[in-house]
Amino acid sequence: MRKSNIALLLFSALTMASVGAETPTEANIKKLIEPRMGAGVKVDSVKETPYAGLYEVRTGGDILYTDKSAQYLIVGHVFNSKTSQDLTKDRIDEINKIKFSDLPLESAVKLVKGNGKRVIAVFEDPNCGYCKRFRQNTLKDMDNVTVYTFMYNILAEDSAVKSKNIWCSADRNKAWDDWMVRGKAAPTAPANCATPNDKVFELGRKLRVTGTPAIFFADGSRIPGAIDAKGLEAKLASLKQ
Repeated sequence: MRKSNIALLLFSALTMASVGAETPTEANIKKLIEPRMGAGVKVDSVKETPYAGLYEVRTGGDILYTDKSAQYLIVGHVFNSKTSQDLTKDRIDEINKIKFSDLPLESAVKLVKGNGKRVIAVFEDPNCGYCKRFRQNTLKDMDNVTVYTFMYNILAEDSAVKSKNIWCSADRNKAWDDWMVRGKAAPTAPANCATPNDKVFELGRKLRVTGTPAIFFADGSRIPGAIDAKGLEAKLASLKQ
């Protein structure tokens, strides 16, 4: 289903209702709406919103809206007309948050710069041009940060091969920078060298990472796509780490 950027302009500042047990009405809407969403689409939850009699329909990392009878389906974002706050984006950010401490950091390449107090995790594909620019420009002069890089092989058939060669290198950080920054490929890995490639791939799918780079922060929030140094510094400064 193609998304549009439909703005439902509201006249009061309202927040999402707290998540509780599913009501009979919500359960009925879910039962009605799921078969109408298309083959293979699973509705994770239906929750009443505090605005305009709409019900939030959550499927994966996406949010749509419907009415009490599940007759209409609204695809788009709900905005507060007084503050211009994108209420739908706030909810999507909320449901997409992760618990950073649950990440299998042993499956990532760890880079510590300066005191390393500020922490991020980044999903990158070795064939990703945006990832290379992020590495070359954004991270180049950044200090006092720890970067956990999950090599997430989704762009090309040889991504997994390149990731294996880097993972099996004596110095993974050097091998990663040699490739991403300087374009120098890592030597071929021994055939029996084990990698976390499959584990990272499943992790990315579980976290709904659909593109690279994808940056996760200590508070569980994420930024999909590349960000410049100024933007990353501002985001890190906003966190209590």
